[in-house]
Amino acid sequence: MAQPAFLSALRSRLRSPQPQAPALPHLQPPRRGFHVELGAREKALLEEDTALKRFKSYKNSVKQVSKVGNILTGVVLFACAYEIVSLANS
Repeated sequence: MAQPAFLSALRSRLRSPQPQAPALPHLQPPRRGFHVELGAREKALLEEDTALKRFKSYKNSVKQVSKVGNILTGVVLFACAYEIVSLANS
């Protein structure tokens, strides 16, 4: 008796259309095109804030430290390659 009920439930599930899952937001195309003029809020957010101006002073030092780190990484890689080649030749 349980088997026909199971089969009928299975058949009804297979026959009925499955509800569409909502699409993920990052996969949907943007609602607003790029040609649309910015609103007042967006313009206000893009304006330069004088209260935050003092925190931008570290930007150049971060770039400088990053460059030094990149140079040191290159030097270490070059030294490792040199050691490998010198060991392979001897």
